[in-house]
Amino acid sequence: MRPDDSIKMNHWLSPFSFFYCLGVRLRNQLFNWGVLPKEQFDIPVICVGNLAAGGTGKTPHTEYIINILRKRYRIAVLSRGYKRKTSGFIIADKNSTSHDIGDEPFQIKMNFPDIIVAVDANRRRGIKQLLALPEEKRPEIILLDDGFQHRYVTPSFNIILTDYNRLFYDDKLLPVGLLREPIQAIRHADIVVVTKCKYDLKPIEYRIIEGHMNLLAHQEVFFTRYTYKELKPVFPSIALPRVKRDIRKNDDVLIISGIANPSDFIQEIKKYSSKVQAITFSDHHDFTEKDIEKINIIFSQMESPEKLIIVTEKDAARLLGNPHIPEEWKSKIHYQPIDINFHGDKEGLFKELITKHIETVLRDGILH
Repeated sequence: MRPDDSIKMNHWLSPFSFFYCLGVRLRNQLFNWGVLPKEQFDIPVICVGNLAAGGTGKTPHTEYIINILRKRYRIAVLSRGYKRKTSGFIIADKNSTSHDIGDEPFQIKMNFPDIIVAVDANRRRGIKQLLALPEEKRPEIILLDDGFQHRYVTPSFNIILTDYNRLFYDDKLLPVGLLREPIQAIRHADIVVVTKCKYDLKPIEYRIIEGHMNLLAHQEVFFTRYTYKELKPVFPSIALPRVKRDIRKNDDVLIISGIANPSDFIQEIKKYSSKVQAITFSDHHDFTEKDIEKINIIFSQMESPEKLIIVTEKDAARLLGNPHIPEEWKSKIHYQPIDINFHGDKEGLFKELITKHIETVLRDGILH
């Protein structure tokens, strides 16, 4: 298990963290007192969120839940659409770009074109807009992507993710650590998922982590890891798909990533080639013409005739419509899709808890 002292903390910012804590607690108390309005809706609203800023795997887990439910229910995913170039409420369509709706909603829409994907920074307004759709299109379930801090909506079910490499109980509030909420906020979770676990996680480690979480009796804990799938071309009409085993040991590979925690992704690619270079940017980075020029200098210096550029699926969403991508790249850019796998034998329970909640709400309504 990763020791506490390996997590980077900005302890010198502790005074600012104190005032941040006061602000968060006051805001939450205003919601509790009813000074700030919050609303609950009479359909299942499932929030996939976290306590920390940065990547814990919300989008892959949201997609996993979509796969569980989409054959039985009409689903809508509602996101803020972080860093999009638009505002207000938008329902994605086949012409939407990552600039219109954000990279993560764009990825979800690309992978699940048959479901509703909408964006609105005002989640309460967004839900009302979705429920105002014609009956045959109106969603039966709404998944809130990263909506835990949006207290204006009270979800019917909260799934909170925490990164195995930076568990919430080892972290501190911003700006000392990465927590957006005090650790006590975990009590609002119905399910806690420890994400990005190592492959050989042992049962004793499950118990140690669960013990540190100090959860309530009804809260269930699950442990998941990423499984890396076959590489896919970012521009499929130009490039032929290549799979991981086709990356030969001496092939030059340039990794480009604009995600919060790229280390696992980089290490995965390094398993297949000894000649890997990585260029990393901040999360949700919008690649500029200058960025592309700098990357191209490095890529042009690679000598292997089978050289590749490999990006994450989220980065692919941003690069797909980027006007600055050189034509010679398009046959060489691939992205790395991922799957979610559960440790132990609790995957069935995870599915059961979600479907049972949905069935109860649809049958009996929200219990206020």
